[in-house]
Amino acid sequence: MVNTSLERRTLLKAAGTAAGAAAVLTPLGLASPAHAATTVFQHGVASGDPLPDGILLWTRVTPTDESRPGSGLGPVVAVEWHVATDPGFAAVVRSGTVSTGPDRDHTVKIDVTGLRPATTYYYRFRYGATTSPVGRTHTAPAYDTDLAHLRLGVVSCANWEAGYFSAYRHLAARGDLDAVVHLGDYIYEYKTGEFAAAGRVVRPHQPANEIITLRDYRIRHATYKTDPDLQALHALVPWIITWDDHEFANDAWSGGAQNHDPATEGSWADRVAAAHRAYAEWMPVRLGPDARIYRRLRFGTLADLSMLDLRSYRSQQASGVAVDDPNRTITGHAQLDWLLSGLATSTTRWKLVGNPVMISRLDFGTLPAWSLGPLATLLGIPSNGYTVNPDDWDGYNADREHLVNFLRANRVSNVVFLTGDIHSSWASELTTRTTVQSPTAVEFVVTSVTSDNVDDFTHTPPDTLSLAIAGVLRAANPHVKWAELDQHGYGVLDVTPDRCRMDWYFVTDRTKADAGAYLARSFSVDNGVARLHEEVARLHEE
Repeated sequence: MVNTSLERRTLLKAAGTAAGAAAVLTPLGLASPAHAATTVFQHGVASGDPLPDGILLWTRVTPTDESRPGSGLGPVVAVEWHVATDPGFAAVVRSGTVSTGPDRDHTVKIDVTGLRPATTYYYRFRYGATTSPVGRTHTAPAYDTDLAHLRLGVVSCANWEAGYFSAYRHLAARGDLDAVVHLGDYIYEYKTGEFAAAGRVVRPHQPANEIITLRDYRIRHATYKTDPDLQALHALVPWIITWDDHEFANDAWSGGAQNHDPATEGSWADRVAAAHRAYAEWMPVRLGPDARIYRRLRFGTLADLSMLDLRSYRSQQASGVAVDDPNRTITGHAQLDWLLSGLATSTTRWKLVGNPVMISRLDFGTLPAWSLGPLATLLGIPSNGYTVNPDDWDGYNADREHLVNFLRANRVSNVVFLTGDIHSSWASELTTRTTVQSPTAVEFVVTSVTSDNVDDFTHTPPDTLSLAIAGVLRAANPHVKWAELDQHGYGVLDVTPDRCRMDWYFVTDRTKADAGAYLARSFSVDNGVARLHEEVARLHEE
């Protein structure tokens, strides 16, 4: 039984087939590969972490029947790779050969360098006589480029068993994205049926058991990589990703997780090592020493993007006045210093932060605790009010206040947090108990691709109970400008020198593979301020 007392789903409750890789070629308008490509390269191709002079490329080969994911079997093989400036590969600019085998689950990762900034490239892999689907990617602009526009897809929380990844399909169909930012929960660790679509498994994942071992994590990653919509989006645009908890286990912290029992599931360190290794093999991401995933990418003079890791270094979740303890941390001291230094020294117009869990305060009750002054201390009330979700930054007040105070003291402006995790949509201004009338940054929270939210947990019709809950939350939290608790979908962040706008798109039915999508809401923040304003939603359906 899943204990939800320390997870983001508590907030919501308290508030009331594998497909062939040929599908990835459709958006490119290229010819479908031979059947052999869907057998050898059945997990598609991907790119990630664009730099001005380089890009990371990924694929997996299945050279023999026994070389299936997680098997630990099969031969060591040589795989060719080619990068060209045209989809027909008449102008190949980089190429090489790399070996792979069972020691890395037959995955292939190439960190290509020596490329031109702001350039579209096409890439492919070849094993023997079989060629992979063709992928398209592009490098970042040079750091000193006065970039006029940046558009990012933003996604989070894609649970295979809860539905289809239509959000990825609609993002792929746009054809106007510079990159996709994935904020975590790319996979889920649960056993079959433990966390599905309101209790119903739409499509069973593999393995059926909860994933704990290296073999388990490899098979689960492989299952996700067979989704045709996920493959399509990976093949069309580079991804910039970080992990949250479900890449390991629910409500993970540096020394354990809510969904990990050492008595029956073994060492937490062993489980994390297995998850890290499978993630490094299967994801198009650069990991540093000790599996460090926090890093920063830059897009000319317009924006940089700091991607955070809020699991590996955090203190264990707590409640009550413990959330104010300055010795507890969500980021770890080294990462927080890295983040603050990067924000203070950035020379870009916008400072984007890929933030896996919500940073904006949520007060509950008619009066926030900070307004009670000495009475709050007497009563033992946490300085930012009681929280039912200590897994978010609300459970780590000291880190949040240190960050906000630093931004104010150093006059760092144009900070935008991009957040996932809580399976709902929010537009908020970042304040603390001492900065209620003077926000320091803004936060855009995107909903889940498929994972359950309020109507699913409460088994109520959409836009009924959740509307009342959202109204109560907004009344108690004036810095929250919008909250929507029922829908599934994705975001599109549109950045210019003058403003940063998030468009929220919702899919019509996560349980249907052909679900449509529609633009639901848009909020913007202007250059030099930390105040949100709603834009009239442009009628748009996909």
